[in-house]
Amino acid sequence: MAYDAGGDIFAARLWFLWRWIGHDACAVLDGGLATWITAGFPVTQVPPQPRAGNVHAHLRPELVVDADYVLAHLDDRAVLVLDARAADRFAGQNETVDPVAGHIPGARNRFYKENFGDDGHFRPGQQLRAAFETYGPSESIVHQCGSGISGALNLLAMEIAGLRGARLYAGSWSEWIADPSRPITSS
Repeated sequence: MAYDAGGDIFAARLWFLWRWIGHDACAVLDGGLATWITAGFPVTQVPPQPRAGNVHAHLRPELVVDADYVLAHLDDRAVLVLDARAADRFAGQNETVDPVAGHIPGARNRFYKENFGDDGHFRPGQQLRAAFETYGPSESIVHQCGSGISGALNLLAMEIAGLRGARLYAGSWSEWIADPSRPITSS
């Protein structure tokens, strides 16, 4: 079980990493630690005693793409890059994290916070499904963001919606702009 302080972006990244190394028995606590506490479940600040384990990684390369893949598919209508950053960062305005503002040419924007209702929990699967289906077949979608964290949350939202086959460009915008020969759009 993965959880964070709320917003689930870091828990979603851990969920994705578990899946990427071949460990499918993973879940995210919807609503984070606050949900656990509100439900009356016990919490402690005492770290658990480590136990011996036997995790064996079996990488699943079909879950990720790299910058070369994205670059090679910029004009391919069968591939859609979906950027999870806030609309202003996507548009190249108010960039507070990276030294270059903008987005990958042809990308579309779906701010990761759109996956949550007012209560801080994921929207119902049917609502998420309807929203993500507007972008095309799930197998055509490559999620990205600033550094691969909130992009993983959009991927998790698609999983909740029952939509599988999307991939993550984990290097995301930070990696994309590291090579000045890669094109950018800022509008």
